[in-house]
Amino acid sequence: MSNEITDEDLQKVTVTPITPHNATIDLADYSEDWPRLYEREAARVTAILGDTMRRLEHAGSTSVPGLPAKPIIDMVLAVADSAAEETYVPQLRAHGYVLRIREPDWFEHRLLKGPDTDINLHVFTEGASEITRMLTFRDRLRTHPEDRDRYAAAKRELARRTWRHVQHYADAKTAVVQEILDRAQR
Repeated sequence: MSNEITDEDLQKVTVTPITPHNATIDLADYSEDWPRLYEREAARVTAILGDTMRRLEHAGSTSVPGLPAKPIIDMVLAVADSAAEETYVPQLRAHGYVLRIREPDWFEHRLLKGPDTDINLHVFTEGASEITRMLTFRDRLRTHPEDRDRYAAAKRELARRTWRHVQHYADAKTAVVQEILDRAQR
């Protein structure tokens, strides 16, 4: 697939060395544990960041009841300025979080992994349109079972393929995500 992100481009935004996945994607059936894991992690992040945190939400497939997902809790954190890493990364790092992704050209996105729970802590500047997009998608899937099922079918089909990087799998879902977002915005 010629439009897939290259290893070189992926390494440019990845703080740690990349490791090819070269496998299928393991999807788990929805688990009632996922909201509980989010709440536990949210309490921890809130205690660490206090007023630095402007918003924290459970997003991604683990936030949608009935949707299969990679068992990784996606969290969306809004701060005053996600590019100002010194205002939040050292505090999180002191509690075991690891900065993995730095994308200055995509909403100044940062991604940290958790100390003991498999999470993706997505950090954006408060008001970033990507926060709205992610939460609109989540809310649409929560309230429209036909769209949740359409997305689940696409995920299952794509998950059976071998992917060099998990990001390639994520990128392959773009068309179905946009199709559902278009319906949500009508």
